Amino acid sequence: MLAALVAAAIPSLMQPDGRYGAWLAFASGGGLGAWSLAANRIGNFNIRPIPRQGGLLICSGPYRWIRHPMYSAVMLVGLGCALAARGNAFILALALEFALFGVLLAKAVVEEHWMQLSHPAYAAYKSRTKRFLPGVF
Repeated sequence: MLAALVAAAIPSLMQPDGRYGAWLAFASGGGLGAWSLAANRIGNFNIRPIPRQGGLLICSGPYRWIRHPMYSAVMLVGLGCALAARGNAFILALALEFALFGVLLAKAVVEEHWMQLSHPAYAAYKSRTKRFLPGVF
């Protein structure tokens, strides 16, 4: 889905007509993604919603405020794509962004279930952090 969003946005992003919101979302998503990777070491996470055997519960970096910063980063990049697209591509990109949100929300719910089973401290962590957006959701 993200690849389709990017493909829809690339032609629009090359136009010099002030798509600043799109670029801001792209940059924010890229920065949040890089920060998430720096905080959660390679080998500690899994792209599937089931925690890695022996994986650590990370509560620092962006994980201090949200439980799924990498998902938030992907959604920000997707939002940037939707904001960059024009015409029918905008409608398609927006629909794909909503679908992406649904998929990542479902994945986060499953992941949180498994994290609570794997990490005794997860319930307390979950009670003090939001899922995707600090202080909001």
